Amino acid sequence: MGHAHSNEGPQPYHEYPHDPQFAKASPGKIGMWLFLATDGMSFSGFLISYAVLRATRDWPNPSEALGGVELSGFMTFLLICSSVSMVLAIDACKQKNRKGMLNWLMATILGGAAFLAIQAYEYWHLSHAMGMTFNSYAHGDALFSSTFYAITGFHGLHVLSGVIYLITMYVHAYRGDFDNGDYNQLEIAGLFWHFVDLVWILVFTFVYLL
Repeated sequence: MGHAHSNEGPQPYHEYPHDPQFAKASPGKIGMWLFLATDGMSFSGFLISYAVLRATRDWPNPSEALGGVELSGFMTFLLICSSVSMVLAIDACKQKNRKGMLNWLMATILGGAAFLAIQAYEYWHLSHAMGMTFNSYAHGDALFSSTFYAITGFHGLHVLSGVIYLITMYVHAYRGDFDNGDYNQLEIAGLFWHFVDLVWILVFTFVYLL
């Protein structure tokens, strides 16, 4: 007596639901990419100007002038962690995991807020202990302090905008606007937040380390 054999081929180990948004760029996403491209030019201008000034003037050693890189290194760690939590928030939205989405969004917001609080402390410390204001530096070229505050302050403004943006997304998520798994708006916000993170890594490298 023969045995029946299945005509079906090998089955995949995992099956994923169809994602209608995969490989599709919404108008909002295209708009964000265009904005980030132009905004990246602004940061490029700042960093190129900083490089030219440093190469042509008597420039202090940044790590010594800024009192070390431990604090700014921790700020970098916070932003990197917040980028990870943003990815996890979007993934939770895809899985229609409302609680996870809210928790990871809140973690991202808190990471950005902590970054801003530490940056405010850093500014206070530099102005009071190191003699650095926007237009004067007690130990050398005043352009060093001017460019430092201009570049890091411009980035800090982006972090503040990102935190406000994410708070808005959190309100939408809390109201249930993303419970259906539509993560497009969260992904657009994530693009901005990842850009802020990437730019800070460049700023940290150019201004604090080199």
